[in-house]
Amino acid sequence: MSTLNSKTYSATPARTVAFLGLGVMGGPMAGHLALAGHRVTVFNRTASKAEAWAAEFSGQHAPTPREAVAGAEIVFCCVGNDDDLRSVVLGSVDDDGGRRDDGALAGMKPGTIFVDHTTASADVARELYAAAKALGVQFVDAPVSGGQAGAQNGALTVMCGGDADAFAAMEPVATAFSRAVTLMGEAGAGQLTKMCNQICIAGIVQGLSEAIAFGQRAGLDMKQALEVIGKGAAQSWQMDNRGKTMVDGKFDFGFAVDWMRKDLGLVLDEARRNGARVPVTALVDQFYGDVQLMGGQRWDTSSLLKRLG
Repeated sequence: MSTLNSKTYSATPARTVAFLGLGVMGGPMAGHLALAGHRVTVFNRTASKAEAWAAEFSGQHAPTPREAVAGAEIVFCCVGNDDDLRSVVLGSVDDDGGRRDDGALAGMKPGTIFVDHTTASADVARELYAAAKALGVQFVDAPVSGGQAGAQNGALTVMCGGDADAFAAMEPVATAFSRAVTLMGEAGAGQLTKMCNQICIAGIVQGLSEAIAFGQRAGLDMKQALEVIGKGAAQSWQMDNRGKTMVDGKFDFGFAVDWMRKDLGLVLDEARRNGARVPVTALVDQFYGDVQLMGGQRWDTSSLLKRLG
């Protein structure tokens, strides 16, 4: 019995695919691919997780990315950061600092498409696009939004950068775990769009936190207040999905503060490079640092409220 929430899959011809990285996002995403009828082989650094996934979804697992991608038409990936991504794509680093030949590119045939769902830098997306192209492989940077719930429900938003033909080939397959898959531009454009997404979330969550803290000090029934203002211009996904749990002081779920700080670090690095001014984002990043010092590294991002208590 699958642990995923049910959805109706579009009629897409079955493809042979690989999925690299089975964390809280990757595991469900790979599961939806299997449930949609695709032939899925998975890789995860913790082999027991890959074995458990294969048993649950009647798929295959492999001990290295190179072996996992053998024969795949499309390779999906969702790992932690730039270094993790390079390791999976180019090969793990040995004791002498060199790259082993166990990376995905070493096992992919020309014409295969590598689709990266990691939230990473635009620079690494461009770097790996070039490395793949030199080998006749196509690379699409495709970070996602929607969190763990979106992955479980197969309702993620996917923002892509890369070549139009590669996008056209991967888009119908990616609908197994998404509700929208959009090409934003050339290599790196998907990552830049995800950065815009995180900038918006940072400001919205801080504003929502201040509103709740203010209303509580003023003696309002904040659940009622959120219900009222949520019917007007203040409405947001964060208010609808996090407002009540914030009022209840519940933060032990969702998108972790550590992950958000990683993402905002990417934003701030890119802003320094391109000259964009993001003062609110920089301030909220510092506020998340305060939450980390409070022991909230794995709390949901809505825990910004805690520093206002």
